[in-house]
Amino acid sequence: MANKKAGVALVGMGEYAVTQLIPALQETSNCYLAALVSGDEEKLTAQGRQLGIGQEHLYTYDRFDAIADDAAVDFVYITLPNFLHYEYVIRAAAAGKHIICEKPMAMNPMECQQMIRAARDAHVCFSMGYRLHFDPFHRELMRLGQQEVFGPVKRITMRNSMNAEKEGWRLDAERSGGGPLMNNGIYCIQAAIYITGKLPVAVSAQFSGKEAAVHFNEVEEGIRWKLFFDDNVVADCESRYDANEDMILVEAASGWFKLEPAFAYDGLKGETTNGPISVTPINQQAAQLDDFASCILTGRQSPVSAEMGMRDMEIIAAIYDAAKRRNCLRLTLQEYAVLPEM
Repeated sequence: MANKKAGVALVGMGEYAVTQLIPALQETSNCYLAALVSGDEEKLTAQGRQLGIGQEHLYTYDRFDAIADDAAVDFVYITLPNFLHYEYVIRAAAAGKHIICEKPMAMNPMECQQMIRAARDAHVCFSMGYRLHFDPFHRELMRLGQQEVFGPVKRITMRNSMNAEKEGWRLDAERSGGGPLMNNGIYCIQAAIYITGKLPVAVSAQFSGKEAAVHFNEVEEGIRWKLFFDDNVVADCESRYDANEDMILVEAASGWFKLEPAFAYDGLKGETTNGPISVTPINQQAAQLDDFASCILTGRQSPVSAEMGMRDMEIIAAIYDAAKRRNCLRLTLQEYAVLPEM
């Protein structure tokens, strides 16, 4: 078992899989690229040839269930549009394969519950694609916040926005489930929780942006929300599809710390009251993949479990509800009390 490597099948050949995960798998120690899954047969064949993946390990969506008989595949990494996460997690579990699912976990909390149940019934590990848990800059934010290096955290300000294309599945509510909150915004929710080491107890929110913008007629162009924690800690967050913003600022009782850029794949920069944050950058995706491979090879539980993904979907649902009601809503998250270990 010590020399065993886990084989991964990438489900979906979109930009993230091609530009981030495939290169990351050239740097992993515990896993390797074993199979590819795509709805585009021409792209599938071309990628397989380029990467040296045999035809017997190439699957179209209608042939996906046959992956159950592929002994080279230990786990799948689902990078499909949001509305397909539910279907392919269920099918992967039925095939007996361990699972990483990209964020958001699903379209709503009910789907999350059914996905977790399917994985448990099939006795497979089920993890989220939360890469930043493995990034050394974010690990340092966890340490600074949770260990109260500058005293108790008082306020967190986060902005994570991008200029979205005017067409595509992310702007289609039936396929995305929502706008930037279901994409970039999840990183802000995650960071607020792992910096404080606490769960939010209430949320308020409001939609933002140019409401008349034609290409945002199905999902919100922007949304701003606040997460309220015990001890009067507030996380002020905003995510938009009409701007480029990427920062975290944490204000504590006796100092501050920040990242800018904060959420990117690389190039992160950090600073504190005492000077620059000095850590050695890593490939986030390679570290995430290696950790999950280690989990399934050793039986260790993933630190970014599916239960954490369901928790975040509960928070997202509450944020949308608060924005529609224009009111502050209480949260009850005790059963999803999944916090990072530090």
